[in-house]
Amino acid sequence: MSNAPDIVIIGSGMGGATLAAGLAPSGARIAILERGHRIPDSAPARDPWRIYTNSAFRSRETWLDEEERPFEPGNYYNVGGNSKLYGAVLIRYREADFDEMEHYDGVSPAWPFRYDEMAPWYDAAERLYEVRGDAQSDATEPPHGAPYPFPPVPDEPAVKGARERLENAGVRPFCLPLGVDIDRWLAAGNTGWDGYPDQRCGKMDAETCGLAAALAHDNVELITGARVTGLRIGSDNRRIGEVVYEKDGEEHTLRPGVVALCAGAVQSAALLLRSGIANSSDHVGRCFMNHNATAAIAIDPGFRNDAVYQKTFGINDWYLSDGNGGKPLGNVQLLGRVTPDILKIQVPQLPMIAARWISGHALDLYLISEDLPDPENRVVLKNGSVQLIWRRSNMAAHEKLLAKTKKALKAAGFPFVLSRLFDGRVPSHQCGTVRLGDDPATSVLDPECRSWDHPNLFVTDAGALPTSAAVNPALTVAALSLRAAETIKQELAQ
Repeated sequence: MSNAPDIVIIGSGMGGATLAAGLAPSGARIAILERGHRIPDSAPARDPWRIYTNSAFRSRETWLDEEERPFEPGNYYNVGGNSKLYGAVLIRYREADFDEMEHYDGVSPAWPFRYDEMAPWYDAAERLYEVRGDAQSDATEPPHGAPYPFPPVPDEPAVKGARERLENAGVRPFCLPLGVDIDRWLAAGNTGWDGYPDQRCGKMDAETCGLAAALAHDNVELITGARVTGLRIGSDNRRIGEVVYEKDGEEHTLRPGVVALCAGAVQSAALLLRSGIANSSDHVGRCFMNHNATAAIAIDPGFRNDAVYQKTFGINDWYLSDGNGGKPLGNVQLLGRVTPDILKIQVPQLPMIAARWISGHALDLYLISEDLPDPENRVVLKNGSVQLIWRRSNMAAHEKLLAKTKKALKAAGFPFVLSRLFDGRVPSHQCGTVRLGDDPATSVLDPECRSWDHPNLFVTDAGALPTSAAVNPALTVAALSLRAAETIKQELAQ
Protein backbone atom coordinates (compact mmCIF):
# COMPACT_ATOMS: atom_id res chain seq x y z
CA MET A 1 0.00 0.00 0.00
CA SER A 2 1.19 3.53 -0.74
CA ASN A 3 1.95 6.06 1.97
CA ALA A 4 -1.34 7.82 1.12
CA PRO A 5 -4.13 5.32 1.90
CA ASP A 6 -7.71 6.48 1.92
CA ILE A 7 -8.15 5.48 5.57
CA VAL A 8 -5.76 4.77 8.42
CA ILE A 9 -7.16 2.87 11.41
CA ILE A 10 -5.04 2.97 14.57
CA GLY A 11 -5.60 -0.18 16.62
CA SER A 12 -7.05 -3.60 15.80
CA GLY A 13 -9.18 -4.14 18.90
CA MET A 14 -12.97 -4.23 18.96
CA GLY A 15 -13.34 -0.68 17.64
CA GLY A 16 -10.65 -0.73 14.95
CA ALA A 17 -11.32 -4.26 13.65
CA THR A 18 -15.08 -3.73 13.47
CA LEU A 19 -14.68 -0.38 11.75
CA ALA A 20 -12.38 -2.03 9.21
CA ALA A 21 -14.96 -4.77 8.61
CA GLY A 22 -17.61 -2.15 7.96
CA LEU A 23 -15.41 -0.12 5.61
CA ALA A 24 -13.69 -2.90 3.67
CA PRO A 25 -16.50 -3.52 1.13
CA SER A 26 -16.24 0.13 0.02
CA GLY A 27 -13.02 -0.60 -1.88
CA ALA A 28 -11.21 2.19 -0.06
CA ARG A 29 -7.51 1.59 0.57
CA ILE A 30 -7.30 0.90 4.31
CA ALA A 31 -4.16 0.57 6.45
CA ILE A 32 -4.58 -0.79 9.99
CA LEU A 33 -1.72 0.07 12.35
CA GLU A 34 -1.33 -2.28 15.32
CA ARG A 35 1.48 -1.81 17.83
CA GLY A 36 1.42 -5.50 18.84
CA HIS A 37 1.60 -8.80 16.99
CA ARG A 38 -0.56 -11.91 16.61
CA ILE A 39 -0.60 -14.24 19.59
CA PRO A 40 1.35 -17.25 18.27
CA ASP A 41 0.03 -20.79 18.29
CA SER A 42 2.92 -21.72 20.58
CA ALA A 43 1.90 -19.26 23.33
CA PRO A 44 0.98 -20.70 26.78
CA ALA A 45 -2.66 -19.80 26.22
CA ARG A 46 -4.21 -22.37 28.56
CA ASP A 47 -1.69 -22.15 31.41
CA PRO A 48 -3.22 -20.21 34.35
CA TRP A 49 0.18 -19.78 36.00
CA ARG A 50 1.53 -17.99 32.92
CA ILE A 51 -1.61 -15.86 32.60
CA TYR A 52 -2.53 -14.94 36.17
CA THR A 53 0.93 -14.49 37.70
CA ASN A 54 3.71 -12.95 35.63
CA SER A 55 1.49 -12.69 32.60
CA ALA A 56 2.91 -13.90 29.32
CA PHE A 57 0.56 -11.56 27.46
CA ARG A 58 0.17 -8.31 29.38
CA SER A 59 2.21 -5.29 28.40
CA ARG A 60 5.25 -4.48 30.51
CA GLU A 61 4.55 -0.77 30.35
CA THR A 62 3.82 1.19 33.52
CA TRP A 63 1.34 3.97 34.20
CA LEU A 64 1.05 6.28 37.19
CA ASP A 65 -1.88 6.36 39.58
CA GLU A 66 -3.34 9.46 41.23
CA GLU A 67 -0.47 9.54 43.76
CA GLU A 68 2.09 9.14 40.93
CA ARG A 69 2.88 5.58 41.99
CA PRO A 70 3.79 3.33 39.04
CA PHE A 71 1.71 0.25 38.27
CA GLU A 72 1.34 -2.24 35.45
CA PRO A 73 -2.10 -1.83 33.86
CA GLY A 74 -4.22 -4.73 32.64
CA ASN A 75 -3.81 -3.74 29.01
CA TYR A 76 -2.86 -6.04 26.13
CA TYR A 77 -1.23 -4.95 22.90
CA ASN A 78 -1.66 -7.60 20.25
CA VAL A 79 -3.70 -8.18 17.13
CA GLY A 80 -7.27 -8.11 18.40
CA GLY A 81 -6.44 -5.90 21.37
CA ASN A 82 -7.94 -6.61 24.78
CA SER A 83 -10.66 -8.72 23.17
CA LYS A 84 -8.18 -11.58 22.83
CA LEU A 85 -8.50 -12.20 26.58
CA TYR A 86 -12.05 -10.98 27.21
CA GLY A 87 -14.93 -13.07 28.56
CA ALA A 88 -16.78 -12.76 25.22
CA VAL A 89 -19.94 -11.33 26.80
CA LEU A 90 -21.56 -9.44 23.91
CA ILE A 91 -24.50 -7.76 25.58
CA ARG A 92 -26.38 -4.63 24.54
CA TYR A 93 -26.74 -1.57 26.69
CA ARG A 94 -30.31 -1.60 28.01
CA GLU A 95 -32.78 0.79 26.38
CA ALA A 96 -32.82 2.98 29.51
CA ASP A 97 -29.02 3.32 29.40
CA PHE A 98 -29.39 5.79 26.52
CA ASP A 99 -31.59 8.07 28.64
CA GLU A 100 -30.75 10.13 31.69
CA MET A 101 -30.77 7.80 34.69
CA GLU A 102 -30.66 8.77 38.34
CA HIS A 103 -28.40 6.70 40.58
CA TYR A 104 -27.79 6.71 44.33
CA ASP A 105 -24.64 8.82 43.95
CA GLY A 106 -25.47 10.96 40.93
CA VAL A 107 -26.87 11.03 37.41
CA SER A 108 -25.86 9.13 34.31
CA PRO A 109 -26.48 11.57 31.43
CA ALA A 110 -28.47 10.85 28.29
CA TRP A 111 -26.76 9.98 25.03
CA PRO A 112 -27.26 12.38 22.09
CA PHE A 113 -29.52 9.75 20.48
CA ARG A 114 -31.88 7.05 21.71
CA TYR A 115 -31.57 3.27 21.68
CA ASP A 116 -33.63 3.06 18.47
CA GLU A 117 -30.73 4.65 16.57
CA MET A 118 -28.35 1.94 17.77
CA ALA A 119 -30.68 -1.06 17.45
CA PRO A 120 -29.93 -1.97 13.79
CA TRP A 121 -26.20 -1.61 14.41
CA TYR A 122 -26.48 -3.94 17.39
CA ASP A 123 -28.22 -6.41 15.08
CA ALA A 124 -25.35 -6.12 12.58
CA ALA A 125 -22.69 -6.45 15.28
CA GLU A 126 -24.34 -9.61 16.62
CA ARG A 127 -24.23 -11.12 13.15
CA LEU A 128 -20.58 -10.20 12.66
CA TYR A 129 -19.59 -11.65 16.04
CA GLU A 130 -21.87 -14.70 15.75
CA VAL A 131 -23.47 -14.09 19.14
CA ARG A 132 -25.10 -16.98 21.00
CA GLY A 133 -28.07 -15.97 23.13
CA ASP A 134 -31.77 -15.93 23.89
CA ALA A 135 -33.35 -12.47 23.90
CA GLN A 136 -36.51 -13.81 25.55
CA SER A 137 -34.68 -14.94 28.68
CA ASP A 138 -34.03 -11.43 30.05
CA ALA A 139 -36.86 -9.09 31.02
CA THR A 140 -34.56 -6.08 30.59
CA GLU A 141 -33.46 -7.03 27.05
CA PRO A 142 -34.15 -4.16 24.61
CA PRO A 143 -35.95 -4.75 21.29
CA HIS A 144 -34.08 -6.71 18.61
CA GLY A 145 -34.63 -6.58 14.87
CA ALA A 146 -33.91 -10.31 14.68
CA PRO A 147 -33.17 -13.17 17.06
CA TYR A 148 -29.60 -13.86 18.09
CA PRO A 149 -27.72 -15.60 15.25
CA PHE A 150 -27.18 -18.76 17.32
CA PRO A 151 -28.87 -20.41 20.32
CA PRO A 152 -27.28 -19.81 23.74
CA VAL A 153 -24.25 -21.72 24.98
CA PRO A 154 -25.81 -24.48 27.13
CA ASP A 155 -25.27 -24.80 30.87
CA GLU A 156 -23.15 -27.69 32.02
CA PRO A 157 -25.04 -29.85 34.58
CA ALA A 158 -23.54 -28.16 37.65
CA VAL A 159 -24.31 -24.70 36.27
CA LYS A 160 -27.82 -25.77 35.32
CA GLY A 161 -28.36 -26.93 38.90
CA ALA A 162 -27.17 -23.58 40.25
CA ARG A 163 -29.49 -21.74 37.87
CA GLU A 164 -32.45 -23.81 39.07
CA ARG A 165 -31.59 -23.13 42.71
CA LEU A 166 -31.54 -19.39 42.07
CA GLU A 167 -34.84 -19.58 40.19
CA ASN A 168 -36.38 -21.41 43.15
CA ALA A 169 -35.10 -18.59 45.38
CA GLY A 170 -37.04 -16.06 43.26
CA VAL A 171 -34.19 -14.84 41.00
CA ARG A 172 -34.52 -14.81 37.19
CA PRO A 173 -31.20 -15.82 35.60
CA PHE A 174 -30.91 -15.15 31.85
CA CYS A 175 -28.71 -16.63 29.15
CA LEU A 176 -25.61 -14.49 28.70
CA PRO A 177 -25.12 -13.47 25.06
CA LEU A 178 -21.72 -14.92 24.22
CA GLY A 179 -19.25 -14.94 21.36
CA VAL A 180 -17.93 -18.47 21.79
CA ASP A 181 -18.18 -21.59 19.64
CA ILE A 182 -17.97 -23.90 22.63
CA ASP A 183 -17.21 -27.08 20.68
CA ARG A 184 -14.23 -25.53 18.88
CA TRP A 185 -13.01 -23.94 22.10
CA LEU A 186 -13.08 -27.17 24.10
CA ALA A 187 -11.49 -29.10 21.24
CA ALA A 188 -8.40 -26.91 21.76
CA GLY A 189 -8.23 -27.39 25.53
CA ASN A 190 -10.29 -28.33 28.56
CA THR A 191 -10.65 -24.83 30.04
CA GLY A 192 -13.13 -22.00 30.25
CA TRP A 193 -12.63 -18.99 27.97
CA ASP A 194 -12.89 -16.09 30.42
CA GLY A 195 -9.42 -14.60 30.80
CA TYR A 196 -7.67 -17.10 28.53
CA PRO A 197 -6.25 -15.74 25.26
CA ASP A 198 -7.77 -17.07 22.08
CA GLN A 199 -5.55 -18.68 19.44
CA ARG A 200 -8.20 -18.62 16.74
CA CYS A 201 -9.95 -21.64 18.20
CA GLY A 202 -13.52 -20.64 18.95
CA LYS A 203 -13.67 -17.23 20.65
CA MET A 204 -15.41 -14.56 18.58
CA ASP A 205 -13.15 -11.57 19.10
CA ALA A 206 -11.83 -8.59 17.17
CA GLU A 207 -9.24 -10.66 15.33
CA THR A 208 -11.30 -13.75 14.50
CA CYS A 209 -14.44 -11.87 13.40
CA GLY A 210 -13.97 -8.17 12.67
CA LEU A 211 -10.41 -8.29 11.39
CA ALA A 212 -10.93 -11.56 9.52
CA ALA A 213 -13.87 -10.02 7.66
CA ALA A 214 -11.81 -6.93 6.79
CA LEU A 215 -8.71 -8.81 5.63
CA ALA A 216 -10.80 -10.93 3.28
CA HIS A 217 -10.68 -7.81 1.05
CA ASP A 218 -7.44 -7.10 -0.79
CA ASN A 219 -7.81 -3.35 -0.25
CA VAL A 220 -7.09 -3.79 3.49
CA GLU A 221 -3.58 -4.12 4.94
CA LEU A 222 -2.62 -4.90 8.54
CA ILE A 223 0.74 -3.52 9.69
CA THR A 224 1.87 -5.04 13.00
CA GLY A 225 4.60 -3.78 15.31
CA ALA A 226 3.56 -0.24 14.33
CA ARG A 227 3.43 2.11 17.29
CA VAL A 228 1.81 5.44 16.40
CA THR A 229 3.70 8.34 17.97
CA GLY A 230 1.86 11.37 16.64
CA LEU A 231 -0.90 12.89 14.51
CA ARG A 232 -0.09 16.07 12.62
CA ILE A 233 -2.39 18.75 11.28
CA GLY A 234 -2.35 19.32 7.51
CA SER A 235 -1.74 22.50 5.58
CA ASP A 236 -5.36 23.64 6.00
CA ASN A 237 -4.68 23.82 9.76
CA ARG A 238 -7.76 21.69 10.44
CA ARG A 239 -7.68 18.19 8.96
CA ILE A 240 -5.29 15.48 10.13
CA GLY A 241 -2.59 15.42 7.46
CA GLU A 242 -0.08 12.85 8.74
CA VAL A 243 0.06 9.77 10.93
CA VAL A 244 3.55 9.06 12.23
CA TYR A 245 4.50 5.62 13.50
CA GLU A 246 7.58 3.63 14.45
CA LYS A 247 8.25 0.11 13.23
CA ASP A 248 11.47 -1.88 13.66
CA GLY A 249 13.28 1.21 14.89
CA GLU A 250 12.37 3.35 11.88
CA GLU A 251 9.92 6.23 11.60
CA HIS A 252 7.23 6.13 8.92
CA THR A 253 4.64 8.66 7.82
CA LEU A 254 1.23 8.06 6.20
CA ARG A 255 -0.89 10.78 4.63
CA PRO A 256 -4.46 9.45 4.68
CA GLY A 257 -7.77 10.98 3.76
CA VAL A 258 -9.46 9.75 6.95
CA VAL A 259 -7.97 8.80 10.32
CA ALA A 260 -9.79 6.52 12.76
CA LEU A 261 -8.30 6.34 16.25
CA CYS A 262 -9.15 3.05 17.99
CA ALA A 263 -6.26 2.48 20.39
CA GLY A 264 -8.39 2.06 23.52
CA ALA A 265 -9.85 4.64 25.89
CA VAL A 266 -6.58 5.39 27.67
CA GLN A 267 -4.15 5.22 24.75
CA SER A 268 -6.40 7.11 22.33
CA ALA A 269 -6.69 9.98 24.81
CA ALA A 270 -2.93 9.87 25.45
CA LEU A 271 -2.14 10.05 21.72
CA LEU A 272 -4.43 13.06 21.23
CA LEU A 273 -2.88 14.80 24.23
CA ARG A 274 0.63 13.97 23.02
CA SER A 275 -0.24 15.33 19.56
CA GLY A 276 -1.93 18.45 20.97
CA ILE A 277 -5.07 18.08 18.86
CA ALA A 278 -8.87 17.58 19.08
CA ASN A 279 -9.03 19.25 22.47
CA SER A 280 -10.65 22.66 22.06
CA SER A 281 -13.19 21.54 24.70
CA ASP A 282 -10.45 20.53 27.17
CA HIS A 283 -12.30 17.21 27.50
CA VAL A 284 -9.76 14.82 25.98
CA GLY A 285 -8.86 12.38 28.75
CA ARG A 286 -11.68 13.54 31.03
CA CYS A 287 -14.66 11.50 32.27
CA PHE A 288 -12.65 8.28 32.46
CA MET A 289 -14.97 5.51 33.62
CA ASN A 290 -14.07 2.12 35.02
CA HIS A 291 -16.81 -0.21 36.22
CA ASN A 292 -17.13 -0.87 39.91
CA ALA A 293 -16.59 -4.63 39.87
CA THR A 294 -16.51 -7.36 42.51
CA ALA A 295 -15.69 -11.04 42.26
CA ALA A 296 -17.80 -13.27 44.53
CA ILE A 297 -17.41 -16.95 45.39
CA ALA A 298 -20.55 -18.64 46.74
CA ILE A 299 -19.79 -21.87 48.63
CA ASP A 300 -22.06 -24.78 49.52
CA PRO A 301 -20.38 -27.93 50.91
CA GLY A 302 -23.18 -29.97 49.32
CA PHE A 303 -22.75 -28.42 45.86
CA ARG A 304 -20.37 -30.08 43.46
CA ASN A 305 -19.06 -27.83 40.68
CA ASP A 306 -17.34 -30.02 38.11
CA ALA A 307 -18.03 -27.64 35.21
CA VAL A 308 -15.27 -26.86 32.74
CA TYR A 309 -16.88 -23.71 31.39
CA GLN A 310 -19.24 -21.80 33.62
CA LYS A 311 -19.92 -18.34 32.22
CA THR A 312 -23.37 -18.98 30.73
CA PHE A 313 -25.93 -17.00 32.74
CA GLY A 314 -26.37 -13.59 34.31
CA ILE A 315 -28.85 -11.80 36.58
CA ASN A 316 -30.44 -8.43 35.76
CA ASP A 317 -33.13 -8.45 38.46
CA TRP A 318 -31.57 -5.32 39.99
CA TYR A 319 -30.36 -3.64 36.81
CA LEU A 320 -33.11 -1.03 36.33
CA SER A 321 -34.02 -0.74 40.02
CA ASP A 322 -33.17 -2.34 43.33
CA GLY A 323 -36.28 -4.53 43.10
CA ASN A 324 -38.20 -2.39 45.60
CA GLY A 325 -38.82 0.71 43.51
CA GLY A 326 -35.36 2.14 44.26
CA LYS A 327 -32.58 3.22 41.95
CA PRO A 328 -30.52 0.96 39.62
CA LEU A 329 -27.86 -1.33 41.07
CA GLY A 330 -26.21 -3.24 38.24
CA ASN A 331 -25.54 -6.55 36.53
CA VAL A 332 -24.43 -9.93 37.88
CA GLN A 333 -22.89 -12.62 35.67
CA LEU A 334 -21.01 -15.82 36.15
CA LEU A 335 -17.23 -15.71 35.98
CA GLY A 336 -15.17 -18.28 34.22
CA ARG A 337 -14.34 -21.10 36.63
CA VAL A 338 -12.07 -20.07 39.48
CA THR A 339 -10.07 -23.29 39.37
CA PRO A 340 -7.79 -24.39 42.23
CA ASP A 341 -4.75 -22.98 40.42
CA ILE A 342 -6.39 -19.58 39.88
CA LEU A 343 -7.60 -19.46 43.48
CA LYS A 344 -4.12 -20.31 44.76
CA ILE A 345 -2.59 -17.60 42.55
CA GLN A 346 -5.05 -15.00 43.89
CA VAL A 347 -4.63 -16.10 47.53
CA PRO A 348 -1.04 -17.42 47.78
CA GLN A 349 -1.28 -18.22 51.49
CA LEU A 350 -4.18 -20.61 50.88
CA PRO A 351 -3.09 -24.28 50.97
CA MET A 352 -3.69 -26.05 47.67
CA ILE A 353 -5.86 -28.68 49.36
CA ALA A 354 -8.15 -25.89 50.57
CA ALA A 355 -8.14 -24.27 47.12
CA ARG A 356 -9.27 -27.56 45.58
CA TRP A 357 -12.06 -27.96 48.11
CA ILE A 358 -13.36 -24.38 47.73
CA SER A 359 -13.23 -24.50 43.93
CA GLY A 360 -15.06 -27.81 43.86
CA HIS A 361 -17.95 -26.53 45.97
CA ALA A 362 -18.28 -22.95 44.71
CA LEU A 363 -20.10 -20.86 42.12
CA ASP A 364 -18.11 -17.86 40.87
CA LEU A 365 -19.76 -14.53 40.01
CA TYR A 366 -18.86 -11.07 38.72
CA LEU A 367 -20.82 -8.00 39.86
CA ILE A 368 -20.81 -4.77 37.81
CA SER A 369 -22.19 -1.33 38.73
CA GLU A 370 -22.14 1.80 36.60
CA ASP A 371 -19.35 4.30 37.05
CA LEU A 372 -20.63 7.85 36.53
CA PRO A 373 -18.79 10.33 34.28
CA ASP A 374 -16.79 12.90 36.21
CA PRO A 375 -14.53 15.40 34.39
CA GLU A 376 -11.99 15.13 37.23
CA ASN A 377 -11.51 11.42 36.56
CA ARG A 378 -9.05 11.59 33.74
CA VAL A 379 -6.05 10.49 31.73
CA VAL A 380 -3.18 12.98 31.69
CA LEU A 381 0.46 12.91 30.64
CA LYS A 382 3.05 13.23 33.40
CA ASN A 383 6.61 13.63 32.13
CA GLY A 384 5.65 11.62 29.07
CA SER A 385 3.98 8.81 31.05
CA VAL A 386 0.28 8.04 31.25
CA GLN A 387 -1.25 9.03 34.57
CA LEU A 388 -4.66 7.65 35.43
CA ILE A 389 -6.61 9.71 37.96
CA TRP A 390 -9.74 7.89 39.09
CA ARG A 391 -11.96 8.10 42.16
CA ARG A 392 -14.80 5.63 42.48
CA SER A 393 -18.39 6.80 42.07
CA ASN A 394 -21.76 5.15 42.68
CA MET A 395 -20.37 2.79 45.30
CA ALA A 396 -23.63 2.95 47.27
CA ALA A 397 -25.30 1.11 44.38
CA HIS A 398 -22.47 -1.40 44.19
CA GLU A 399 -22.65 -2.18 47.89
CA LYS A 400 -26.42 -2.69 47.60
CA LEU A 401 -25.90 -4.95 44.57
CA LEU A 402 -23.45 -7.07 46.55
CA ALA A 403 -25.89 -7.29 49.47
CA LYS A 404 -28.77 -8.31 47.18
CA THR A 405 -26.60 -10.92 45.47
CA LYS A 406 -25.40 -12.42 48.74
CA LYS A 407 -28.96 -12.62 50.03
CA ALA A 408 -30.13 -14.39 46.87
CA LEU A 409 -27.22 -16.83 46.96
CA LYS A 410 -27.87 -17.72 50.58
CA ALA A 411 -31.56 -18.22 49.81
CA ALA A 412 -30.44 -20.54 47.00
CA GLY A 413 -28.48 -22.67 49.46
CA PHE A 414 -25.00 -21.15 49.33
CA PRO A 415 -24.37 -20.24 53.02
CA PHE A 416 -20.89 -18.77 52.54
CA VAL A 417 -20.16 -15.93 50.11
CA LEU A 418 -16.69 -14.44 49.82
CA SER A 419 -16.10 -11.28 47.80
CA ARG A 420 -13.29 -9.02 46.63
CA LEU A 421 -13.59 -5.57 45.04
CA PHE A 422 -11.42 -5.32 41.95
CA ASP A 423 -8.33 -3.16 42.30
CA GLY A 424 -9.16 0.38 41.28
CA ARG A 425 -5.85 0.70 39.44
CA VAL A 426 -6.81 -2.05 36.98
CA PRO A 427 -8.65 -0.49 34.02
CA SER A 428 -11.70 -2.76 33.76
CA HIS A 429 -14.01 -1.87 30.85
CA GLN A 430 -12.25 1.49 30.53
CA CYS A 431 -14.26 4.08 28.60
CA GLY A 432 -15.34 7.70 28.24
CA THR A 433 -12.12 9.65 27.66
CA VAL A 434 -12.95 10.93 24.15
CA ARG A 435 -16.69 11.00 24.64
CA LEU A 436 -19.26 11.77 21.99
CA GLY A 437 -22.03 14.30 22.60
CA ASP A 438 -24.17 17.01 21.08
CA ASP A 439 -22.29 19.96 22.62
CA PRO A 440 -18.73 20.71 21.41
CA ALA A 441 -18.05 22.52 24.69
CA THR A 442 -18.45 19.34 26.77
CA SER A 443 -17.53 16.54 24.36
CA VAL A 444 -14.71 15.61 22.00
CA LEU A 445 -16.75 13.89 19.27
CA ASP A 446 -20.03 14.63 17.55
CA PRO A 447 -22.80 11.99 17.55
CA GLU A 448 -21.22 10.34 14.47
CA CYS A 449 -17.94 9.74 16.40
CA ARG A 450 -16.21 12.52 14.43
CA SER A 451 -13.91 15.04 16.12
CA TRP A 452 -15.57 18.42 16.49
CA ASP A 453 -12.19 20.00 15.68
CA HIS A 454 -10.99 17.85 12.76
CA PRO A 455 -13.51 16.68 10.12
CA ASN A 456 -11.43 13.70 8.97
CA LEU A 457 -10.73 12.29 12.47
CA PHE A 458 -13.00 9.64 14.01
CA VAL A 459 -12.71 7.72 17.29
CA THR A 460 -14.60 4.44 17.59
CA ASP A 461 -13.17 2.68 20.62
CA ALA A 462 -14.64 2.69 24.14
CA GLY A 463 -13.25 6.17 24.69
CA ALA A 464 -16.22 7.45 22.66
CA LEU A 465 -18.82 6.07 25.10
CA PRO A 466 -20.54 8.89 27.02
CA THR A 467 -21.66 6.49 29.78
CA SER A 468 -20.42 3.16 31.08
CA ALA A 469 -23.83 1.57 31.83
CA ALA A 470 -23.41 -1.59 33.91
CA VAL A 471 -22.73 -4.19 31.24
CA ASN A 472 -19.69 -5.24 29.21
CA PRO A 473 -19.01 -2.55 26.56
CA ALA A 474 -17.65 -4.66 23.67
CA LEU A 475 -20.86 -5.03 21.65
CA THR A 476 -21.72 -1.34 22.02
CA VAL A 477 -18.23 -0.42 20.75
CA ALA A 478 -18.76 -2.75 17.78
CA ALA A 479 -22.19 -1.27 17.01
CA LEU A 480 -20.86 2.31 17.22
CA SER A 481 -18.02 1.35 14.89
CA LEU A 482 -20.35 -0.11 12.25
CA ARG A 483 -22.50 3.02 12.50
CA ALA A 484 -19.44 5.27 12.03
CA ALA A 485 -18.31 3.12 9.10
CA GLU A 486 -21.55 3.91 7.31
CA THR A 487 -20.96 7.64 7.80
CA ILE A 488 -17.42 7.37 6.44
CA LYS A 489 -18.53 5.27 3.44
CA GLN A 490 -21.15 7.83 2.48
CA GLU A 491 -18.55 10.58 2.55
CA LEU A 492 -16.09 8.53 0.49
CA ALA A 493 -18.81 7.94 -2.10
CA GLN A 494 -19.27 11.68 -2.47
